[in-house]
Amino acid sequence: MNLVRKAIADLHLDPANARLHPERNRAAIQASLKRFGQQKPIVITPAGMVIAGNGTLEAARAIGWTEIDCVVSDLDGIERTAFGIADNRTSELAAWDDTVLTELLDHLKHEGFDLDDAGFTEAELNKLLDIEHAEADFPDKAMGDKPAICCPECGHSWIPE
Repeated sequence: MNLVRKAIADLHLDPANARLHPERNRAAIQASLKRFGQQKPIVITPAGMVIAGNGTLEAARAIGWTEIDCVVSDLDGIERTAFGIADNRTSELAAWDDTVLTELLDHLKHEGFDLDDAGFTEAELNKLLDIEHAEADFPDKAMGDKPAICCPECGHSWIPE
């Protein structure tokens, strides 16, 4: 895999991309790029069309970037189309462990981290906290012998579900 830096002006979105990037999604990607920089490359064809990372390219343009890291893929035809779909679908099929996510977001908040930079709002965290508090009222949800997970940075610990 060869990582290359390309001028954003030389790249174009896939006109057949089936994945939509509404404002909330673009704002979350923009916040992540501003906070963390680009931590993974987009995937493009040799001609500069995005195969995977259309939303990242849109966000990078919106925040004024002029260059972006890319991997140039040799996939073409149906293989290229299938990879673009698979790239989006595989992340969509993942699920959150709400207990661990709630603890991590709450920890970030208490450390002064802007949750928007992680793609979550304060309201979304509060909703997760409300769910966790409601579930704590049921004794059959006891954690049993599961070990606590500890954050190496600050020592904050929690017990995963």
